[in-house]
Amino acid sequence: MIKHLKILAMSIGAVLLLAVLVFEVTQDKQAPNATFTTLQGKKISMSSLKGKVVLVNFWATECRACVTEMPALASIYNEYKSKGFEVIAVAMPYDPPAQVFNYATQKKLPFPVMDDGLGDIVKQFDDVSVTPTTYIYNKQGKRIQYTIGALNFKQLRQLLDRELH
Repeated sequence: MIKHLKILAMSIGAVLLLAVLVFEVTQDKQAPNATFTTLQGKKISMSSLKGKVVLVNFWATECRACVTEMPALASIYNEYKSKGFEVIAVAMPYDPPAQVFNYATQKKLPFPVMDDGLGDIVKQFDDVSVTPTTYIYNKQGKRIQYTIGALNFKQLRQLLDRELH
C-alpha cells in the first residue's frame, strides 16, 4: 500500500513538474531589462527597442550551426530592418573577443554584435548554455518565439510578415 502511495505521489509530482514547464515555455515573457554593449562600444537597451520586433541570437564562432545561419540572418535583417526589425547577436562568454571581432568584421555582419565576456547577458536570458539559441520579441517586448538550435528561416519570414504588417 505504501509503495503504491509513493508511486502515486511521484507520478503526481512528475505531472505537476511537466505542467509547470509547459506553462513556463508557453507564457509570453517580457524581455529582460538588458543593455547590450556592441563591439563598437554602443549601448543598446531592450527598452529602447520597444516598437520593433527584436531577435536576440546567442551564438559562438566555433558553433557550426551558428556560423551556417549567419548569412541568412544577415539577409533577413537587411530585408526587414526598414520595417522595424532589429537583430542583436550575442557571442557567448567563452568565445575569444578577438575571434568574435574578426568574424563580425570579415563577414560584415550588418546588425549589432556584442561579446558577452562576463556572461551578464547570458544570465539575463535564462542562463543560455546552448548555441544557437534565439529569442524573438514583439513590438511590445513580449517573447513570441524561443528556439534552441538552428532557425527555420521560412517560418521566421512568416512571423516577421505577420508581426511587421
